[in-house]
Amino acid sequence: MPADFSVKPTLTGDRVVLRPFVDDDIAAFQAIASDPEVARFTGSPPGEAFDLGRLRAWYGTRNSQTDRLDLAVVDRATGACVGEVVLNEWDGHNRSCNFRTLIGPAGRDRGLGTEAVRLIVGYGFEQLDLHRISLEVFAFNPRARRVYEKVGFVAEGTLRQVLRDGDHWVDASVMSILAAEWAAHRGHPESGKRDRG
Repeated sequence: MPADFSVKPTLTGDRVVLRPFVDDDIAAFQAIASDPEVARFTGSPPGEAFDLGRLRAWYGTRNSQTDRLDLAVVDRATGACVGEVVLNEWDGHNRSCNFRTLIGPAGRDRGLGTEAVRLIVGYGFEQLDLHRISLEVFAFNPRARRVYEKVGFVAEGTLRQVLRDGDHWVDASVMSILAAEWAAHRGHPESGKRDRG
């Protein structure tokens, strides 16, 4: 049965809720997009402006997409939208997707990103019947790479000098997780290793 990306679920964890976008999220994303760290880690051009109209046009159409899944990340403690998770670049024949996320300053360093990644990856394998989920992470973002490793993504290789960062070139790592790996550890590979040995 083919994956149904037209369904936009609400996924609830201990710390976060992943849900479809609402109009009130636009202001949160304007603040998130203007954060220099978010701009750098997403590879956005320096000084790129994200005005409300542009953000409204983008996020206002995410819930109607039938070939991708974009969900807002909401901090359960505050009710604030702190970021997004996305499964995109769907390849139906090979049952694979790309994954990307961004978490703004209000959502960092409290485990919200890790839980959000586990929730969306689990949904991808368990509800969308994906076989493979892959991503790219820049070398100057070890915090994100550690989150992906904690969830079970495995490094596959390096894309050399894919991003210009000021006067320097930056590599990116390609990482993926497979359905069989998810089934074995459900996003907790470290505890799975301890349980087996």
